[in-house]
Amino acid sequence: MVFSNLVFLFIFLPLVLGSYFLVRKELQNYLLLGFSLVFYAWGEPKYVVIMIFSIILNYISGYLVHTFRNHKNLKKITLTVAIISNLLVLGYYKYINFLVENINELFSMNIQIDPVVLPIGISFFTFQSMSYVIDVYRQPDEVQKNPFHLALYVALFPQLIAGPIIRYNEIAAQIRKRFVNLEKFSEGLRIFIIGLSKKVLIANQVGFVADAIFNKPASEMSVLLAWIGIIAYSLQIYFDFSGYSDMAIGLGKMFGFDFSRNFNYPYISKSIGEFWRRWHISLSSWFRDYVYIPLGGSRVSKFKSYRNLFIVWGLTGLWHGASWTFIAWGLYYGVIIAIERAWLGKILEKLWSPIRHTYVILIFLIGWVFFRADNFSYSFDFIRTMFGANHQPLYDKLAIYYLYDYGAVLVLAMIVSTPVIPYLNKKINKLITGAVLHHSKQLMISGIFLFLLIINIVHMVNSTFNPFIYFRF
Repeated sequence: MVFSNLVFLFIFLPLVLGSYFLVRKELQNYLLLGFSLVFYAWGEPKYVVIMIFSIILNYISGYLVHTFRNHKNLKKITLTVAIISNLLVLGYYKYINFLVENINELFSMNIQIDPVVLPIGISFFTFQSMSYVIDVYRQPDEVQKNPFHLALYVALFPQLIAGPIIRYNEIAAQIRKRFVNLEKFSEGLRIFIIGLSKKVLIANQVGFVADAIFNKPASEMSVLLAWIGIIAYSLQIYFDFSGYSDMAIGLGKMFGFDFSRNFNYPYISKSIGEFWRRWHISLSSWFRDYVYIPLGGSRVSKFKSYRNLFIVWGLTGLWHGASWTFIAWGLYYGVIIAIERAWLGKILEKLWSPIRHTYVILIFLIGWVFFRADNFSYSFDFIRTMFGANHQPLYDKLAIYYLYDYGAVLVLAMIVSTPVIPYLNKKINKLITGAVLHHSKQLMISGIFLFLLIINIVHMVNSTFNPFIYFRF
């Protein structure tokens, strides 16, 4: 089930909200857990077994780590077994097809297996589960002895499918006790509508353009068409994923949970390092805290520091998918961040801000080509077309068509991907001083959100194009 779905909006969500606020507080967690399992099982019920196995595995592992807290070797062995077990489950479902394919290619073999289907959200709930056990290892008092509380942490439906990746210590207290008032519920509803609008009104629209262009051979595109395609995809993946994160954060607030922000206008960055501090913040911080720092981070020799950097970025690429293009995409950013750390960063700091922004935009546009393309051949061919190296015309009729029909939504998406709206809202608030004006503003904002919700519903009724990009990961 997805959030931008009429069944979710008009059946599942009203049902879970109505039930949640009708039952006694001590039953609310169990109710949420039950609905979360139904939510995950909606498409493929059999994969719930994998998630339940993950919950049981990590509950027992965390409990044992806590039990062995005064026995260093046993505690370390338990943690190691837990991490390996989690990675084996994730590795089988996510990478076995890729592994067999490469073994066959490398050794001229013909190993045959039935294709293994990737369970939705397995990367997210596996990382959350591992972080719980690791945190218990670091701080034994963090252990959760109530298995249903841990199960709710892993399975909680707002962030189950595509994050953000929540640390257990961030919401442990909220699982035990939380509150919802009208103000918090209203805030959550507004954030949810913003996320839904990002997804339905922007990501789906520009995504149609991106898919149509990337389905064409790069050698048949004009230069302008290639640029429209990659700009459209860059906007699609941002609004698709940040929209989902906003919806998850908004839904969480409706039930009393406060999830951390997952995106902070990454496309306004002035360096690639900054870009990754603003994009998919929960994943970047996960790799920092559970891989980079344990390896020694930057507090080691220069060689080891760069080694750690490349390990993290190679794993980041691999986390996103079982493909050499994803690994190359991760290492691509590792190289650029290494260069920025070595000398480029100091130069960038002295440059005019628009030049720095242009540099970042160019880097991530090229990076998204590798992320979107299915193979290296298409990636390089597409990039050559972007820069006119394929001797293609500067523009063609199809490029003009997309500019004419989708130019407005592309420009709107570019504007909304910057903090222009929060900036204008801040300026307006400074001008509003009287209670009457403030009340009028609140009524107007409520009307805008109601209008957005209606427009979203109309689009959802009329559209069949509704994929979530990060469901693949």
